[in-house]
Amino acid sequence: MIVITGATGGLGALVVESLLQRVPADQVVAAVRSPEKAQELGVQARAADYGDPASLERAFAGADVVLLISGNEFGKRAEQHTNAIKAAVKAGVRRLVYTSAPFADSGRMALAEEHKATEEALLASGLTYTILRNGWYHENYAHDIAGAVESGEISGSAGEGRVSSAARSDYAEAAAVVLTTDGHDDKIYELSGDTAWSFAELTHEIARVSGKPVAYRNLTTEEHIARLTGAGFPEPVAAVFADVDANIAKGGVLDHTPGVLSALIGHPTRPVTDYIADLLKK
Repeated sequence: MIVITGATGGLGALVVESLLQRVPADQVVAAVRSPEKAQELGVQARAADYGDPASLERAFAGADVVLLISGNEFGKRAEQHTNAIKAAVKAGVRRLVYTSAPFADSGRMALAEEHKATEEALLASGLTYTILRNGWYHENYAHDIAGAVESGEISGSAGEGRVSSAARSDYAEAAAVVLTTDGHDDKIYELSGDTAWSFAELTHEIARVSGKPVAYRNLTTEEHIARLTGAGFPEPVAAVFADVDANIAKGGVLDHTPGVLSALIGHPTRPVTDYIADLLKK
């Protein structure tokens, strides 16, 4: 049996969808805060909360493998993920698959700190593991792409840095492959899109598809943080997002294109140009 945490989220729902193309529905369980919201997934749903270890242990009962999809509560994730790891051990889970961040153990990205702590807890747990260090998603820029058509710009502090993003569905498919095939025990995969792009290239493509002028406006890190806090982000969160752009500008974290993701899924990753075209046609 395969248990998916966060199964009603953007990534989790796609993982379930991909799994159902590979295994019968009765072999998949959605572990979610609100089981009633998971009914449309077409699989059994069990109540589970990262902050409630007992609920996690109940949700993992009988599982051979668990996919732990990282939470989204900054500052709480390391503790929450550790709760899930300990629950998996108590439930007798054979293998735990975790969605981490690029080069999480390198200490280069502030965003990866809680992922690094989670990976350390997982390796210390004694569980058989597979770590999927998911790179950037095209969907991370959905709001910026759509807004750029009206505003005429995308702003950030990434400079001329490049991003090797892939579609969320590509990462979901990779998770489904790892969950249902052999050969992934105690492995760490650095996953990313096949092609890296710059923000100048991104805005050029938005302009081409929309027929409206769009440009990239580069900010200093301080200006970027100020813009994000002005938009309502708490300053610590704004600083983390600005740090992402600083790492893009430096290179070496979000621009790698080793082809691991496309090798896992057996086909090229979806180009960002296709994503932009579909998003702006809606």
